[in-house]
Amino acid sequence: MIDLADIETAAQRIAGHVVRTPTVPSPGLGALLGVPATAKLELLQRTGSFKARGATAKLLSLGEAERAAGVVAVSGGNHGIALAVMAAALDVKATVVMPRTAPARSIALAEDAGASVRLTDGMDSAFRLVTRLRDEGLTLVHPFDDPVVIAGQGTVGLELAEDAGELTDVVVSVGGGGLIAGVAAALRALRPGVRVWGVETAGAEAMSAALKAGGPAPVPLSSLVTTLSAPSVSQLTYDHVSALVEEVLVVADRDAVQGCLDLAEHAKVWAEPAAGCLLPAARQVVERAGAGARIGLVVCGGNTAPGELAGWAASFGLL
Repeated sequence: MIDLADIETAAQRIAGHVVRTPTVPSPGLGALLGVPATAKLELLQRTGSFKARGATAKLLSLGEAERAAGVVAVSGGNHGIALAVMAAALDVKATVVMPRTAPARSIALAEDAGASVRLTDGMDSAFRLVTRLRDEGLTLVHPFDDPVVIAGQGTVGLELAEDAGELTDVVVSVGGGGLIAGVAAALRALRPGVRVWGVETAGAEAMSAALKAGGPAPVPLSSLVTTLSAPSVSQLTYDHVSALVEEVLVVADRDAVQGCLDLAEHAKVWAEPAAGCLLPAARQVVERAGAGARIGLVVCGGNTAPGELAGWAASFGLL
């Protein structure tokens, strides 16, 4: 389990390499939810998502031999973009393994940053390939099963605790669980009265399944939200979530896409479905917490193309 000291060390390490993103009250989202709402705008981070934090923390922790060997990561999109861009900035050779279902824009961004991109038929095979490349000598920068990466993601929670007004509940998207593990660890230390809630999309329920099973277990993947589609969580992220998180809620893909449209209309931000799922989950939290709720939303990323979002919205009859 990481602690506040780990997160503060990560914050010092990555300062100057990543953006301290805005934490702002959102009157539009407050009106939509019926209670005051605050947004942590990680979609304004370098590379368009919070993933730059953990990737940078890990890259800056490497020794010379590890840097010389190069790094490898598996990703549904955002982690791969972040590693590719930040590795290039730090002069480290990167290989990124992605499923063919990853957004075309994400694949192109990783390639444009100079990474060697390897495509596989799905996330399961992507994780198998990245394991083989690690065994061949590349240094693995895991998207969530690494305390250094989790501490880097925890700097989101550190900033939220320092910059937000009164909060009762914070809602965080869950893929493999690195972001929510770090955010929950920071908030438990700095704002122990705040409840942290996770949200997954149906068909990408690795953490929900782990909580039901009492530990990590493989899950079938069918959600369109590839950036949340981890085939399983890790013991490390499971331990954090089971100890520190109120509950992990599950919402439909359709509702996540509607959430993107609502964020654009009411908050004036362009978010990907991994962040769009926050709004339907926040409505469930408000129903449970009541009128006294003060909601914080970690808007984790904005790496979706207009055509992709329009296509999803049209397929669900939302346009």
